Amino acid sequence: MRKYLIFFLLASFPLISQTAPKPATKQAVKKPLAAAAAQPVAIIDTTAGKLTCTLFPDKAPIGVANFIGLATGTKDWTNPASQRKMHGVPLYNGTIFHRVIPEFMIQGGDPLGSGQGDPGYQFKNETPPGLAFDQPGRLAYANAGPDTNGSQFFITEDVAHSSRLTGSYTIFGQCDAASVELVKKIARMPRNANDRPDNPPKINKITILHGGGATPHHAPVHKPAAKPAPKPAPPTTRAQ
Repeated sequence: MRKYLIFFLLASFPLISQTAPKPATKQAVKKPLAAAAAQPVAIIDTTAGKLTCTLFPDKAPIGVANFIGLATGTKDWTNPASQRKMHGVPLYNGTIFHRVIPEFMIQGGDPLGSGQGDPGYQFKNETPPGLAFDQPGRLAYANAGPDTNGSQFFITEDVAHSSRLTGSYTIFGQCDAASVELVKKIARMPRNANDRPDNPPKINKITILHGGGATPHHAPVHKPAAKPAPKPAPPTTRAQ
């Protein structure tokens, strides 16, 4: 009887080993897709109020990098008044909006404040297809001709001049609806025959926000010009 019992136990052992449950296989954990990098936002703090503009590094990488570098002081530039090399100094702090035109735009960013200043260098235009002055609040570089961008920029308040601006000026950002209203206010300040404000608004500083810390972007309101008006000269870095 003992022999049969031993034989039974030995015979059943392989069967038990073969039918033992296999350890569970670890399932691969799917990682969530990385969120697309948020566009940088420029907060232009002026004596007249704040302008909030989303920048377009995907459409104007050179222009955006230049603006951020000059705004934060991480890009070197040459003071046009003293010819001194500036390192670690934000160019835009203390500059003015030296040219304002109702139903068109406001222009600033000149370290001289006269419309003739630049950072001591120039860079090429960036005008990708499909990007136009087709909505108010476009942030773009003023120039004295093709590929002469520097530090001067302008912000539009309408779309009436889109056809003659599109393709000739680098658009590197879009300002929100509240900023467009401020642009309209600045553009209507008392000014002289050269469109220079009697009391020019000053840029206190420009803050660059990266990755989601910005004010939500609001679509600007499209409003046609109230009445036909003579076409003003386009934004230029030459003397007016």
